[in-house]
Amino acid sequence: MLRKIVSLSFIVLSLTVFGQRNVTDSIIGTPWVGVHYGGNWTGGDLANRYGYLNHLGFMAGYKTNKNLYLGMEANFIFGNDLDTSLNHIFDHLLDSYGHITDVNGDIAKVLVYSRGMHINLSIGKVIPVLSTNKNSGIFLHGGVGILVHHLRIETQDQVIPQLELDYKKGYDRLSIGPNLHQFVGYAFLANGGYYNFYGGFYCQQGFTKNQRTINFDQPDVPVSKKTMFDLQYGFRLGWFIPFYKREVKDYYFD
Repeated sequence: MLRKIVSLSFIVLSLTVFGQRNVTDSIIGTPWVGVHYGGNWTGGDLANRYGYLNHLGFMAGYKTNKNLYLGMEANFIFGNDLDTSLNHIFDHLLDSYGHITDVNGDIAKVLVYSRGMHINLSIGKVIPVLSTNKNSGIFLHGGVGILVHHLRIETQDQVIPQLELDYKKGYDRLSIGPNLHQFVGYAFLANGGYYNFYGGFYCQQGFTKNQRTINFDQPDVPVSKKTMFDLQYGFRLGWFIPFYKREVKDYYFD
């Protein structure tokens, strides 16, 4: 396995080196593929469930020779900072000693995390400033996509009948809906090597709805079907690989 990973790494690096060309004197159309990390704080209705959220994802797109950008991105959302109201969703499962017990009668440990994902389509532009390289500059993009978020409930290796299989759905607060996003930052493309990166400020507005018909911790309270406003805002840092076409060489024959 290690040999395959090393071989694949050499292939990727070789392709990148093969495609390097001087990008300082002209704007070049090139595919972009990259990975990124983002840290986000929550607002709106989302803040009633989660606190700080992490985004880990990838992007793929194309920058034209006019410095226009078209692409897509996908992000895995995760965190463990929950609103205090969610700390009590299993209170009705507690015994007289304040414990949740598993199928063997042992004290169980239940962990709850925030999880989600989103997939976005983006359109943007690179404005060449602060660099002699015309492919580097202020990087702006925005777009639309779909957002999914929920609670992940883990019971480790213990079996808790009330939290197994489909019973988890009665607590997970699954919500899905469209979203908008905006990014303002800087993209740097090196003339050679692999020092290509981007970073800046990120903001997302989701318009999600609850997908469950009942919450087991509140069986007598109807689940709201109104559209929620899920705000996320923070920063993003990423590294990407541009793939340039081989330069055309002129050959002269006597």
